[in-house]
Amino acid sequence: MQVLGIDPGTATMGFGVVAVAGTTLVPVTYGVIRTPASQPPALRLASIYRDLQELLGRYRPQAMAVERLFLQKNRSSALHVGQARGVALLAAAQAGLPVYEYAPHEVKQAVVGYGRASKAQVQRMVQALLGLARPPVPDDAADALAVAVCCLHAQTSAWAGAAAGPAAGGDEPAATRPARGGTVR
Repeated sequence: MQVLGIDPGTATMGFGVVAVAGTTLVPVTYGVIRTPASQPPALRLASIYRDLQELLGRYRPQAMAVERLFLQKNRSSALHVGQARGVALLAAAQAGLPVYEYAPHEVKQAVVGYGRASKAQVQRMVQALLGLARPPVPDDAADALAVAVCCLHAQTSAWAGAAAGPAAGGDEPAATRPARGGTVR
């Protein structure tokens, strides 16, 4: 199973592909899609869409996980993030991928164990969970990896519970916190 995690943004959109190999989380690729502020918004969104299509074609994930938009004080910024998020959802829909959405506090809770964790804490835990030599930068890429890790853990737990059936506890909600050391329960 391989998931493309997205931290939406128009100027900088973080992405991270994470796979599960047995019980180990494996980082496949990560980075950011950047668009120049000098471009009109429509061209920036078109550029993001093309780059997402290229990522989906190259890595062929089985799902996309996107950070859910949270209400921001700056409405203009929220609008731009929402537009970029919409482009990501469109790319996933056209690729026939299921999309899983997580609020920022859910991702932080799943990766760090604390819903109000700092960006630096998320970066360090993503580094530890994925066995990276250094924390992923920029923080948009780290956030995207965290979204993918959150999704893989939640979905792997849900699939394991469904396969186990109600007698084995399969009807209980999926856990959202990954085990330490980059493994999925």
